[in-house]
Amino acid sequence: MEAKIQSCGCGHCQMERAADRTVYVRLSFSFVLLLSGLIMMWTDVSWFGMQTIRLCWFVLAWLPVAVPVMKEACEAACKKDWFNEFMLMSVASVGAFCIGEYPEAVAVMLFYSVGEFFQDKAVDKARRHIKSLLDMRPQTVAVRRGGTVCSVRPEEVSVGEEIEVKVGERVALDGVLTGERATFNTAALTGESVPRVLTAGDEILAGMIPTEQSVRLRTVRAYADSALSRILDMVQNAASRKAPTEQFIRKFSRLYTPSVTGMAVLLVLLPYVYSLAVPSFTFDIHTYLYRALVFLVISCPCALVISIPLSYFGGIGAASRRGVLLKGSNYLDALTRVNAVVFDKTGTLTRGVFRVQEVCPSGCTADELVVMAAAAESGSSHPIGKAVMTCAAGRGVSLPAVWQVRERAGLGLMADTELGEILVGKSALLRQSGVECPEELSRIPETLVTVACNGRYVGYLLLADEPKEDAARAVERLRQAGIRRFSILSGDKTALVEKLALRLGITEAYGDLMPEGKVRHIEDMQARGANVAFVGDGLNDAPVLAVSNVGVAMGGLGSDVAIEAADVILQTDQPSKLAEAIRVARRTQTVVWQNIVGAVGIKLLILALGALGMATLWAAVFADVGVALLAVLNAMRLLIGKKD
Repeated sequence: MEAKIQSCGCGHCQMERAADRTVYVRLSFSFVLLLSGLIMMWTDVSWFGMQTIRLCWFVLAWLPVAVPVMKEACEAACKKDWFNEFMLMSVASVGAFCIGEYPEAVAVMLFYSVGEFFQDKAVDKARRHIKSLLDMRPQTVAVRRGGTVCSVRPEEVSVGEEIEVKVGERVALDGVLTGERATFNTAALTGESVPRVLTAGDEILAGMIPTEQSVRLRTVRAYADSALSRILDMVQNAASRKAPTEQFIRKFSRLYTPSVTGMAVLLVLLPYVYSLAVPSFTFDIHTYLYRALVFLVISCPCALVISIPLSYFGGIGAASRRGVLLKGSNYLDALTRVNAVVFDKTGTLTRGVFRVQEVCPSGCTADELVVMAAAAESGSSHPIGKAVMTCAAGRGVSLPAVWQVRERAGLGLMADTELGEILVGKSALLRQSGVECPEELSRIPETLVTVACNGRYVGYLLLADEPKEDAARAVERLRQAGIRRFSILSGDKTALVEKLALRLGITEAYGDLMPEGKVRHIEDMQARGANVAFVGDGLNDAPVLAVSNVGVAMGGLGSDVAIEAADVILQTDQPSKLAEAIRVARRTQTVVWQNIVGAVGIKLLILALGALGMATLWAAVFADVGVALLAVLNAMRLLIGKKD
C-alpha cells in the first residue's frame, strides 16, 4: 500500500516530494559542515583555529536548520504564544553562540530539526494510511459527453451530467434515474435488506449499488456533497476531537514550558545573588548560563506534544486497518471504559437475508400453501421470492404450470396457473383485489407473504433474517475482552428477539420497541452505572446511537443517518469488529501512558543532572531528540502491528 502511495503522480504528492528533498539538502548540508568542523577542531587544523573563521563556519552550518525553526518561533510569538519548543530551541541555540559553544549551537538546531522531520513524516504516514484505507469512493465515473461515454474523475462531473453505473458498482454521485426502472441495493443508506425498485425520476444516492442491470443517472449534487464524501470527511476531521489525556497534555505543556523557562533563568540568577551575599562564592557566568541552556534544551516538551497525539492517531489508523472507523481520539478512550454492549437485531446480528420461518395455512395444508406461493414467485429474482423458492425446494414439492405473471409495483404478484389465479404479496394486494384476509396480519411486524387462490385467502408465510455467522463470534470475543453484560433491543417481536438472544447466549432481550423505547433502556442502564456501547445499523437506531456512551454503526450495510449519529463505524458487516476496536483502544491507552511516563521520567532525570552541571549541551540535545524519537517509534507500533 505504501508503495502505491509513493508512486502517486498527483500534484500534491509531487510538491510533497519536492519539499522533502529540500529538507534533506538542508539537513545534509548542516550535518556535513558540523561534522567537518568538529574534525578540524579535534585535529587542530591551524587555519581553523582563528575565532572568526570558526564562527563563520558554524554560523553557515547553523543557518539552514535554524532559520525555519526561528521562523516558527516568530510566527508563534506574533500570536502571543511565547513559550513553545521553537522558542526554547532558538534561545538555547543563540545562547550557545553567545558563550562560544559553536558546535553545540548547531547541534541543538540540527538534531531538533531531524527529530521534527521524522515526527512529521510519521504523522503524514499515519494520515495517508487512514485515508487510503477509508476512501472507498469510486476513482472514475463513466459520463456521457457528446454522444460518447468517457471515464473521468468524479470531481470533474458537473451537476446535470448523465453518468452510467454498471451492475455491482457503487454509485459515486447523487442523481436521478433516467431509465424506466432499476433495482438497487440501498442497504448502505437506508438499512433495508430488501433491494429497492426505483423508477424514472426517483433519486439515487451515492453509495447505492445497481443489482440487476446497468443504469443511467443525471447528477443532482457535486461529488463533495455526497454521502460517501461525508464519511471520508469524518476521518479527516477525527483529529479535532481530542481525547481527555491528549487535552491534558496540551494544557500541561502550556504551564510546563513557562515554568521550566523561569527555572532556567533562576539557575543563573540565584547563584549570582548568592555570590553577592557570600563573597567567597565564585560566580562564573559562563558555567551557569551553560547549565541554563542545557536545562532549556532538555525541558522541551516536544516528546509529549508530538507523541501523544501521534499515539492516538496511530490507534485510529490501527483500527482502520481492521475495518473500524473512529470519528475522534476521544472515542478510543471511551471504548476502554465500555462494560456493557447492546445490539440492535435486524442487520446487526442478523444477515438481512430472508428465510421462511413459519408457514401458516388457512383452509389448506402447509405444503399446498408453499406450492401456491412458489408458483407465483418461480420467475422472481427478488430476495423474498428466492426465500419462498428455497422453502419449496426444501419441502420437495412439485410446482403447477404457470402461464402468466403480472406484477403490482410495491404490492406483489398475480399469477395465472393451472390451480387458478394466485395472489402473492402484501395483505394490501389481497384487499385491493377484493379478497378478505384477517385484520391481525397488519399488526404483525415481520415480513409476511400473504397468499390467495381464486379469490380466497389461504394463509401466509412469515419471513425473518438468519443470524450472521459472525454474531456468536462477536459475543464470544467481547466476553474475552472483559465485557460481561449484553442486551438486544429490537422492534421485532419479543418472541423472535428472545429466541435469537438464547441462541447467542445473551440473557437480556427486549422486542416490540420503538426508537424512544430503546433510548429509555439505554438511559436506565447508564443510570445503574453502565458504560454502554450500542451497535445498530438502521434509521431508527440514530437516537439510541447518539445517547449511548459509544454509538457503533454498521458502516458496511448501515444507514447513512446511523453513520452520522455514531461515534464508531464498523466498515464491514461484522459485529465482532467491535471487540477488535476495544483491544486497539486499550493498546493505544497503554502506549500513551508508556510515552507519558517514559518521557517525563527521562526528562526529570536529565533536568536534575543538567541543573547540577553533570550534563552537557550535547547530552541535552541527544536526550531531547532521542526521547522524542523513541516515543514516536513507540506510537508507530500501533500502525505497523499485525492484525488480530
